[in-house]
Amino acid sequence: MNYNKYDKDMTWEEYEKILLKRPGFKEALEETRLEYEIARALIKARLEKGLTQAEIAKRMHTKQSVISRVENARTMPSLAFLKRLAEVLNASLQVQFKLQ
Repeated sequence: MNYNKYDKDMTWEEYEKILLKRPGFKEALEETRLEYEIARALIKARLEKGLTQAEIAKRMHTKQSVISRVENARTMPSLAFLKRLAEVLNASLQVQFKLQ
């Protein structure tokens, strides 16, 4: 099974089901919760806008591989990156603290 395959018509929920089947994904998720939440938000927004990683990268003047690393929770993007991403997506960027 290809755990990375998705298309522009796929919903976030469908793609998330694929990711959760990836071996070791759930365990890594707990260790990288914040990176995952950023990845999830990016993928969801990108799919809702009907954009590819390459299209986002072009608009941000970066490489598609950078967008891929963020979507795969392999990097923690800077605040400046997130601000540029929000502009490209025509979205607002919100930060929230969840008290426990």
